Amino acid sequence: MRTLYPKLVPGNQLTALFSLDAAAQELIWVVGPVVAVLVSSQFGTVVGLCVAAAFMLLGGAWFILSPSVGSVKIPRSRRGLGAILRRPTVIISTTIGFFFVASFAAIEAGIVSAFTPAGEGAGHGSIESGIVLALFAGGSLVGGLLFGHRPLRPWSLLLRISIVLIGTVLCLVSLNIWWLSAVLFLGGIGTAPTFAAVSSMVSSTVKFSETAEAFGWIGTGQLVGVAVGSAFAGVAIDAAGAHGAILVSAGLLLVCVIVAACTMRWVPDLKDGHIEPLPETGTLSIPLP
Repeated sequence: MRTLYPKLVPGNQLTALFSLDAAAQELIWVVGPVVAVLVSSQFGTVVGLCVAAAFMLLGGAWFILSPSVGSVKIPRSRRGLGAILRRPTVIISTTIGFFFVASFAAIEAGIVSAFTPAGEGAGHGSIESGIVLALFAGGSLVGGLLFGHRPLRPWSLLLRISIVLIGTVLCLVSLNIWWLSAVLFLGGIGTAPTFAAVSSMVSSTVKFSETAEAFGWIGTGQLVGVAVGSAFAGVAIDAAGAHGAILVSAGLLLVCVIVAACTMRWVPDLKDGHIEPLPETGTLSIPLP
């Protein structure tokens, strides 16, 4: 989907579209679990899974059959699988995506643990954890709509990730629901803008024929990050409770900040707000007379 965006809107609107895309993810993460719980609790888990499958089938069909999507042709890449990883921006985006999403998996486990009664399993968590995580996603939605459209600058990733880190570290002060809701809403303001910045960076530094693979590597890094972050958080919760998982999340975000600070020279300066993929150039052999 993000591969097609540069061909669907003008370059000066692409940053805003990536921001809207990231903000829409927050709506999915807030509304999706609520719908799943309501349907499954009222009609059973089988119906809940069928509703999820219907969303995927109908949404996928809507996307595939869209005339604007069908009119875009992605040229075949001239390089082999994995060659795109030689581009610094793809490595940076994949690395940051891994640690960034891993931190969310850890903080989510920590928040659920904070409101789970002692001696009960994760399935017995109270509604407070859902409220806190919804406000976390709500902060990201607000950040995406208000700030995510701002042009990418070399220091943008560092600033936006730092906002999330500050909100996460402040969670260690207290596990009170009102405090957690406030600081995670603050931290969430940097979430969607960070995802938008990553998308803008890749689209402006990679050829159009290679963007699908680039976003594929980034998505893979994020999915692996979810698994790793959850695993580390589980071990930390067993050792130190909810504070342990929050510390894991903060540590992962600190790695993101360090990576963003050390790689600023490779982040493109898009202060004019115009994004265009690299031209599809190549070598041409000219026979000598």
